Amino acid sequence: MRSLILTSLLTALLGIILACQPGATVTSNSECPATTGSPTEGYKQLYAAVKSKDTEKIKAAMTKSSQGFAEMVAARQNTPIEKVFENGFTATTFSETLPDIRDERVNCQYGAVEVRNTKDQRWEDLGFIYEDGSWKLAIGEMFGGSFKSPGVGRAVKEQEAVNALNPNANMIQVLPSNANNSNVKMIIPKERPEPNKK
Repeated sequence: MRSLILTSLLTALLGIILACQPGATVTSNSECPATTGSPTEGYKQLYAAVKSKDTEKIKAAMTKSSQGFAEMVAARQNTPIEKVFENGFTATTFSETLPDIRDERVNCQYGAVEVRNTKDQRWEDLGFIYEDGSWKLAIGEMFGGSFKSPGVGRAVKEQEAVNALNPNANMIQVLPSNANNSNVKMIIPKERPEPNKK
């Protein structure tokens, strides 16, 4: 009986969490500069640039720090810069058509969207920064640890809810899409000890 009540409460909690998922979360703050556009629009520009194979347009869709990161990668790997920019630093651009985009989050000049990686069948949480009047992919900042996450993504919340609903099963590790991002807390559940049987 007790487990039935616990399961009912956890199911209700999951329902509330999923029902409260707005299309976009924007944190308003009087100290934040005014922005135009959105991280979703920034991703669409990046995707179009990658599909057109125009390196200059791909560069324009990335922050200055990301461009510097690409130059460093090209020098270390002794690879032409065009090859480094080829897929825009994300596997989501491998999709033949524009992939699904969800869970836009914005906090001042930092933003993020989850984009479906159809190749790996998972959601990628991509960070964006509002720079020079538009939203740009912030791979350089994410790699360098200076990106400030605008909040936990929907994929992480959904996995946390699944883990909470079934506490006795082997829990699934919830890892950020970019493990180099020091601003994202990795959630690795601990194994529960087996109960003593009499």
